[in-house]
Amino acid sequence: MHAALRNLEVIHVVSSHTEHGTLPALASTCHAFQSPALNALWRDLHSVEPLLRCLPADLFGFDRGCTVLQRPLDNKMWDTLFKYTFRVRSITAKQTSHPSAIIGSLSAIMLSYPSASAPLFPNLRELTWYAGGSQFAAEFLRMTLVPSLRVLSLRFTSASSSFLSILSSLGTLCPHLQNMSLRYRPATEDLSSTLSPFIAQSISQLRNLHTLMLWDLANPGMDHIMQLQALRSLDLDLRISSAGERQSLLPFPGFHHLHYLCLRCGAFERAAELLSSLQVIRCKEIKIAFTSWIAELSANPSASLSQFLAILPEICDNNELQRFSLMASRVIIRHTELAVFAPLRAFRNLIVLQIERGCSTSITNGELCQMVAAWPMLQVLKISCYIAIDTTAVPTFCGLLGVLRLCPSLTSLALAIDTTRLEGINLRNPGGENFNTHLNDLTLGNSLIASPLNVALILSGIFPCLEQVDLDCWNTAPMDLLLSAHDKNSAMEKWASVNSLLDGFSVVRERVATSGY
Repeated sequence: MHAALRNLEVIHVVSSHTEHGTLPALASTCHAFQSPALNALWRDLHSVEPLLRCLPADLFGFDRGCTVLQRPLDNKMWDTLFKYTFRVRSITAKQTSHPSAIIGSLSAIMLSYPSASAPLFPNLRELTWYAGGSQFAAEFLRMTLVPSLRVLSLRFTSASSSFLSILSSLGTLCPHLQNMSLRYRPATEDLSSTLSPFIAQSISQLRNLHTLMLWDLANPGMDHIMQLQALRSLDLDLRISSAGERQSLLPFPGFHHLHYLCLRCGAFERAAELLSSLQVIRCKEIKIAFTSWIAELSANPSASLSQFLAILPEICDNNELQRFSLMASRVIIRHTELAVFAPLRAFRNLIVLQIERGCSTSITNGELCQMVAAWPMLQVLKISCYIAIDTTAVPTFCGLLGVLRLCPSLTSLALAIDTTRLEGINLRNPGGENFNTHLNDLTLGNSLIASPLNVALILSGIFPCLEQVDLDCWNTAPMDLLLSAHDKNSAMEKWASVNSLLDGFSVVRERVATSGY
């Protein structure tokens, strides 16, 4: 054997770059490759079926529709199983790939494991379990929730009593857990109220938790979350609540050490209720993700959004917040006035502001400049990417130039404008002294367009380093709601022409630069 292959580091590199299907053959080539190849083969399990294939096929049978052991595992079988399980670092189990028969077989093995002191998966660090909350699932989780675990992700729609018991023991079984995601979709809120106390008990013990994603636990679960000093990222699903009303007469202390807070809600009233129950939020980034709202609004269209945003400056540390996102997953909200977002001007240190898909905001040039003047350090601005044609005030290139003057550090911009109005724009020198060499991402949504040539000339003048206008937004659902198929195809052709012209201008600039003129 070549001397290089006696180097353990080289052997590990070879094993890590070998195709997964050929690792068994590599492990059998010689003793030197056996352990590194098996480590690579078993490190990440994307199915739990390989565990069953290690054992004799006739070991399992069925009794009244349930999987049962035909005979106990002998020492040789346990040694074989442990030979592989101690190499496992991550397990991913999903409902679609693990029918109940497989989960039942695993459950039978777990129940017969002879060593109470030695975990079957002593080196497991990451577990993803999307295979339900049955008793069988609980028995398998009991063997995989080990002290070495650092990352846990569970998704389920129901929970057996055994599963609840396991959840209540998370703090004891996995004391070093750092990242936990619990996603629950119960049939009724009564079920979430039953489950939440079991989760709350565990959370109070997870002192090393850094990242947490779960539903609103209400009292006292939320109080436990706020006491986690190591917690830096929190994602709360307010669509599922453990209680209709918050019981505490005094406000919660709030969050003092977060870097990221995400609130997922179906209505802003739910998010406003949570914020109103807090004394303070010191956080660098806040994201509000809402899934439903009324598409056609009345004369006072954004009252609930306005009330929610008005709470933010009262609760949040105005100097700490740097990133704010408001995103909808489904519905376009028409006729939202820019004044609704005025409370965000209190956050002078914003570097990212994203208001995407949920709002068709009416904006004039003056209103746009007045708004962004509050954020001189802004690097990412995405607002009003989709507009309702003929019913919404839209800024022009003059407003866009005002944004560049007030926010010189912009690297990403998404804003629908009216490119047909060129008053005050010199096509030979459109930006004058206002141009941006940092911007590399530009989305103009369903901006009105008449002349692709004029648009390309202006964009290349004010964004000399921009290669293309991002057109991915044209393939999203909001465009289908706002435009007819004919209008959409016609506009897309014009914007494709703009990108072709920008490519041509870029080639000309390169030729001029290389020629020395």
